Formats: sequence, structure tokens, C-alpha cells
Amino acid sequence: MTRRAVALVSGAVQGVGYRWFARSRAEAAGLAGSATNLADGRVEVVLEGDDAVVAAVLADLDGPGAPGHVTDVQVRDEPPRRGTGFTTA
Repeated sequence: MTRRAVALVSGAVQGVGYRWFARSRAEAAGLAGSATNLADGRVEVVLEGDDAVVAAVLADLDGPGAPGHVTDVQVRDEPPRRGTGFTTA
């Protein structure tokens, strides 16, 4: 089953390589999506692909290897868009 999850990551996550960390994890897992810095200091991470793989990468977002200091990850699901590739902004 395909899942599209949007994670809003809070904490000290901008300027520390967090978007590149998310991109690396997603690309290694074969997921599509994006990682974007938000004006309020959070990073939005969109992941789309196999449900179990998305769940595993979501768990990495605040795991011990995550750069910076993550204080919260809020996740919401959206309808899949069948995207390809991973972008950072």
C-alpha cells in the first residue's frame, strides 16, 4: 500500500543539515518527497512510497542520527500523489 506522510519537524533543525539528512534517508529507502525549511523554523518532510518504508523513515526523523535537536514531529497523512524523486528547498 502506498502512503504519503507529511511530517512537521520542530526544534533546532535549520542550518544543521537536517534537510539533507531527510533526503539521504528517503532516497536510500526509495521514497519520493521533499524536505523544506519553513519560515517558523520547522522543517516539512514529505515522504511517499510503501507504507512500511515510510513508517521506518518517519521513525528516523527524530532518531539518534538526526542532526540538530528535534523536539517534536507531527505527522499527517495525505492522499498519495504518485510523485517521483526527492527535492529540498
